[in-house]
Amino acid sequence: MDTGLNLFAFGGPQLMLAVVVFLAAGTLAFTVMAGVRLRGDIKRRAASISNYGEQQKGGGRGLRESSMKAAKQLLDYTTKHYATTDTKNMKVLRQRLIQGGFYDPRAVGFFFLARTGLAVGLALAVFFIVPVFLSAEGSKFWMMVGAAGVVGYVGPTFYLDRTIKKRKMEYQSGFPDFMDLLVVCADSGLSMEAALNRVGSELTDTYPSLAANIHMTNLEIRAGRTLGEALEHLSERLGLEEVRAFTTLIQQSTELGSSITEALRVYSDDMRHKRLSRAEEKAYALPAKLSLPMMICIFPVLFVVILLPVVVRLMTNNFH
Repeated sequence: MDTGLNLFAFGGPQLMLAVVVFLAAGTLAFTVMAGVRLRGDIKRRAASISNYGEQQKGGGRGLRESSMKAAKQLLDYTTKHYATTDTKNMKVLRQRLIQGGFYDPRAVGFFFLARTGLAVGLALAVFFIVPVFLSAEGSKFWMMVGAAGVVGYVGPTFYLDRTIKKRKMEYQSGFPDFMDLLVVCADSGLSMEAALNRVGSELTDTYPSLAANIHMTNLEIRAGRTLGEALEHLSERLGLEEVRAFTTLIQQSTELGSSITEALRVYSDDMRHKRLSRAEEKAYALPAKLSLPMMICIFPVLFVVILLPVVVRLMTNNFH
């Protein structure tokens, strides 16, 4: 008994130290494990939240992508349907779209979709909006709806006509300058292809549409087309008689072996005279165009100024 107490008394401090070290190490390990576990839970929750957000965004993106895909399929179907139609009217429409600056192969599909969408959209807009502001009923209301649909249906055609007219005016104004620059380049010794490239870069700021068509002609020549074919396509895109005559002139000069520079100089003088003739024609037509505004705006004022004193004297019976 005394021997056991002596052993306990002898090993007491060491045992207590071991117990304290064990408890401290266990507490530290438990704390570290709890921190790691808590950090793992936070990461999992953050990951679940981010995945939920991505799913929500992915749903919106998926809806947007599905809408874009449906619109693309509709456009491709429309383009394919009208691309297989080779009627005379369809060819004229394609040519007019090219002359208006719409070079996309899907331009025909865009045109018909825009016409149908505007017709239906304007008709529906009038159908829902007019009853709110006006009390139109019966045949008058349906006439307004039909008129809105007709306006939406013919609207793209009027826009295309206006665009073609505007671009043709630019072509007519810029083609004489194009010929003058072409003569200068030919006199300096440049080839026809190099001259077209140089003139196209010079006309970019002044006549951008004409310069874009000349640049496409240069690209066709680089792709392997002959100069005559590229100029024929240029005349089709521009739709001017002057360009067709210029194309014929270049082709004949090339076939006959005559000097292209002399032919360009003669044709440039002719173009300059044509532009002067158009300016004179507009100047001569100006008095006839001004007659109607003068009759409406100036002559009534003159009549009032001349006759007003007489009318005042007649009303006051004062003729002295």
